[in-house]
Amino acid sequence: MYFYAARQPILDRDKKLIGYELLFRDGVDNVFPDIDGDEATTRLIEGSQFNFGLEDLTDNKPAYINFTLETLSKGYPTLLGKDTIVVEILETIQPGKRLLAIVKDLKDKGYTIALDDYIHQPVWRHFYPFIDIIKIDFLASDIDTIKTVLNDLKPHSHIKLLAEKVETYEIYQQALELGFDYFQGFFFSKPEMVQSKALPPSEMALAELLYETSSVDMDLKKITDVFERDVNLSYKLLRYSNSAAFARRAEISTIKQALIVLGANEIKKLLSLLFAAQVSADKPVELIRLSLTRARFAELLAISHGQFKDTGMAFLTGMMSLMDAILDESMESVMKKLPLSNDIKAALLNDEGLLAKYLNLVKYYEQANWSDANELTKELNLGEKVPDAYHEALAWVNEQMQLVVNEKQTT
Repeated sequence: MYFYAARQPILDRDKKLIGYELLFRDGVDNVFPDIDGDEATTRLIEGSQFNFGLEDLTDNKPAYINFTLETLSKGYPTLLGKDTIVVEILETIQPGKRLLAIVKDLKDKGYTIALDDYIHQPVWRHFYPFIDIIKIDFLASDIDTIKTVLNDLKPHSHIKLLAEKVETYEIYQQALELGFDYFQGFFFSKPEMVQSKALPPSEMALAELLYETSSVDMDLKKITDVFERDVNLSYKLLRYSNSAAFARRAEISTIKQALIVLGANEIKKLLSLLFAAQVSADKPVELIRLSLTRARFAELLAISHGQFKDTGMAFLTGMMSLMDAILDESMESVMKKLPLSNDIKAALLNDEGLLAKYLNLVKYYEQANWSDANELTKELNLGEKVPDAYHEALAWVNEQMQLVVNEKQTT
């Protein structure tokens, strides 16, 4: 039996990652929410314990997990460590004495407790002393209702407020001004302000290299020339090719030799990593993590699909899909600065072509939009390979992040 799950990042006011909400899915065809909520929670916990591991899904950050009244009553939260999860009480559970007793017990055991998709009712005031986080859906709640909740919570300053469905920068700014502490949504994939960010010489060289490596038939001489013009990039290339991942038969004596040792696919990945790290030095690490996940996931889809001679194009499309947020400007402006292939630009600017479909499937997984993911999976005839590709992408990104962090520290 396969274990499938997705995750949504949760950020604080400084846009630093504090945890992930885990979202259950039941394979490609039998998708959530077509199964019972109790079964979904049960299998999510079982899978995270025995199949995948919470540390792989959340990179050692707390996992926000939904619990039904039945799974709470069975003590399922205590199967997981109090420091590894946040117990989310589903909005479908009616507040009552039974639930209150469970919440008190979990609080005594040291668990962090959140009310999910909070619907304001006076009876909840009995729970406030034991609640750590209240999640409010900004798409489903009007501003007057939110202000009423905030006013009623003033005597309970220990409760943190989490804004859900923060889909735009405007909503994020509104929640920030209202005093929310945490944010869940995709606001960080949109530009925060429109401005022009000039690319310094090294970044321009990287942009040129990304273009040269985006074609099926790479011009090794041109790529070598670009590296040889930039001492910093040459050093990083040689350091990377000297890593344990590449078993060399001879010492590297030239830039060209280093490029040959790595091979086309590794060169493309290295350049994407360096570019993301260099141009996002003042950005949250989570932004890079999401870029890398998209890149690897899209590449694995392309490999499974077998429609591209060069699957590195899918990797580059996924990597570039958040460049508007990295540079704080529109994607149209970004694409004018990066001489990428027409197929990649069509996917990123116009949502056109097969690369765009891969990227859309990646986004559906990020959002746990299983019905659209299922429909597109069937259209592409990818079958059961998609969830496995998602999990493999997460594992790969966890391995790559240390390189990105190191690059950010040296740029």
